[in-house]
Amino acid sequence: MRRETRPVRIGPHNQSVRVNHLDITLLSGGPSSEREVSLASGRSIGAALSRLGHRVSICDISPDRMSALDRAADLVFIALHGEFGEDGKLQAELERRGLRFTGSGSTASALVMDKVRTKGALIGAGLPTPRFDIARKATLSEVIRRWRLPVVVKPVSSGSSIDVFLVHEGDRFEDALRSVVRKYDTALIEELVDGPELTVGILGSEALPPIQIRTKRAFYDYEAKYIDDATEYNLDIDLPADLLSRIQAMSLKAATALGCRDFCRVDWMVDKITHEPYILELNTIPGFTSHSLLPKAAAHSGMAFDDLCQAIVEFAMKRSGN
Repeated sequence: MRRETRPVRIGPHNQSVRVNHLDITLLSGGPSSEREVSLASGRSIGAALSRLGHRVSICDISPDRMSALDRAADLVFIALHGEFGEDGKLQAELERRGLRFTGSGSTASALVMDKVRTKGALIGAGLPTPRFDIARKATLSEVIRRWRLPVVVKPVSSGSSIDVFLVHEGDRFEDALRSVVRKYDTALIEELVDGPELTVGILGSEALPPIQIRTKRAFYDYEAKYIDDATEYNLDIDLPADLLSRIQAMSLKAATALGCRDFCRVDWMVDKITHEPYILELNTIPGFTSHSLLPKAAAHSGMAFDDLCQAIVEFAMKRSGN
């Protein structure tokens, strides 16, 4: 049954008094492998905030270059992806300094960045996630013996589908594991779920309409996410209506269980035969580029990109703490 999800109206409990003309430090760039995506997100957000009348200073920041946090500002808007910006380290420093900032706090950020800990938290909350294992250099042979292909091999803490391998043949399994372990020390192995890939944006206490991702590539990798204009993003999804509603509800439950706040994104795979859905991961600072999924979902709900950025500002400003 084909079902076009209805836009979710952002209700009064997600609204606050409009805050204009703030002095905002916008952090982008950073030291991670997702630096270029972060710079693109920063440019998009900076332009939107400026159009809204805010005074914006875009700053490239890293652990050894923190002077941007010394400037007086009403708010720090974080547009960093990956290491340092999304793993709780920057958030912990902002909390230590008593600075108000956007998005999830240090504890939730650190949890979500670690895919193994995330899976443990999801399982503890009764939420579905693919069967998984971890491998280190000393355990590669043992892990290879106990898994049947196909599988997915990926880093425990990285984003934008960087260094992710879909493995269908035995000799490639060991190569993929060694590649990830060599670079990250630990590899995550997941059972491959074959079927539609969906994502659900969370904004405040609302789950936005699911988006189905279709790519001609082997999977939704870095190229498909940020470069390939042939990638399709569908809101008219050929899945049962009750299943899509369940996925929205479970996405909100996942964000709450992991302590995320303001906004995030929950990524899913749905088994094409059983229609069982599985959470792959969460993202506490999803992209804000022209290809990015959270802005697309918000737009379908009637929220323009500038209004999305303003909503995130207002979520942060209405909190009593940072």
